[in-house]
Amino acid sequence: MSAQGDTDSPVRSTSVAIERGARRTDAARDVRTRRARDGRESRSQHPSPGAIRRFLKTPKGTVLLVLAGLLVVGAMHGSDRPGVVNVIAAMTTAGALDLAIGIIRRNRRLLPDGGLVTGLIVGLVLSGTVHWPVAALTAAIAVGSKHVLKVGRKPIFNPAGFALLLTLWAFHTGQSWWGDLADLPPVMLPILVVAGYAVTARVNKFPQVLTFLGTYFLLLTLAASLHLGNSAYTPGDALRIPLVNAALFMAFFMLTDPPTSPGTYGDQVTFSVVAAVISVGVYLAVGGLAYLLIGLLAANTWQAVRAARAKRRQTGHRPNDGPRTFAVQPTGDDAFV
Repeated sequence: MSAQGDTDSPVRSTSVAIERGARRTDAARDVRTRRARDGRESRSQHPSPGAIRRFLKTPKGTVLLVLAGLLVVGAMHGSDRPGVVNVIAAMTTAGALDLAIGIIRRNRRLLPDGGLVTGLIVGLVLSGTVHWPVAALTAAIAVGSKHVLKVGRKPIFNPAGFALLLTLWAFHTGQSWWGDLADLPPVMLPILVVAGYAVTARVNKFPQVLTFLGTYFLLLTLAASLHLGNSAYTPGDALRIPLVNAALFMAFFMLTDPPTSPGTYGDQVTFSVVAAVISVGVYLAVGGLAYLLIGLLAANTWQAVRAARAKRRQTGHRPNDGPRTFAVQPTGDDAFV
C-alpha cells in the first residue's frame, strides 16, 4: 500500500500541475481576447490616425477631402455661403440613408462615405437660394437611385447627376455650381484644376477627362465659328466663366465616378465622346442648365448597355472547362458615390 501510495503521489502532483498550467493558459488567453476586443471597440469608436490616413488615400477619401477644400474656398464668396447649409442638409440626409440601407442589408462595412460624397456634390451644385429641404430631398433621391437603378451591383446613373436633373425638371431648382469657384476671381481657377487633377490621378481617368474636355471645347469652338446655337445661349457663352468652370467640375468629379464609367482606356474615350457630343448638342438646341447632366446620364446609359452586352457575351460563350482569365482594368475600385 505504501509503495502504491508513493507511486500515485507523483502522478497526482503531475496532473495537478498540468491542470493548473492549463488554467493559467486559459486565463491568459481570456485576458488577451478581452484586450483585443476592447482594442477593436476602442478603434471603432476612436479611429486611429493611421486608419484615417488610409481612408483619405482611397478614391472616396480623396474626393471627400478635395471637395471639402473646394467648399471652404467657395464659401469665401458671400453669395455662396448660404450653400453651406444645403451641403450640411444633403450630406446628413445622404449619409444617414446610406447607413440605414447598409444596416438593413447587413453590410460588413457601414461607413456611409459614398453617401457623404453624393451629398457633398449635390450641395456644391445647388444654388444657395434653394431651400435646404429641397437639398435634402435631392440627396435622398440620389442615394435611392444608387440602390434601385442598377445592373448587378453597379448603379446605372451617377447618383448625384440623376437626382440633380430630376429635381431640376420637377422643382425648377436653381443650380449655381458654386463649388466650381466660378463666383471667385479667375485667378482661383487653377485651384479647381489642381483639385481635379488629384482626383483624376487617383482613379486613373486621364483619358476620360482629357477626351471629354477636348471634344467638348472643340465642338463649341466649331459651333461658335459657324454661328450655331441661339441668341439666348451662344457657344461663346459656354466657352467663358462660369460655364467653363461647371464643365470642369463635371468632368473631374462626376464623369470620373468609377462604377458608372468604364475602366479600360478605349472605353473611357468612347464614353467621354458620347457625354461631350450630347452635352454640346443639347446646349446648342435648348440651352438651359441641364445640358451637362443630360450628357453625363447619356454616357452612363451607354456604359450600362455596353457592360450588359459584354456580360451576356461572356456568359453565353464561356467554356465548360479550362481556366478563366480576367482583364485588369486600369481604374480605382472604390466608388465616389
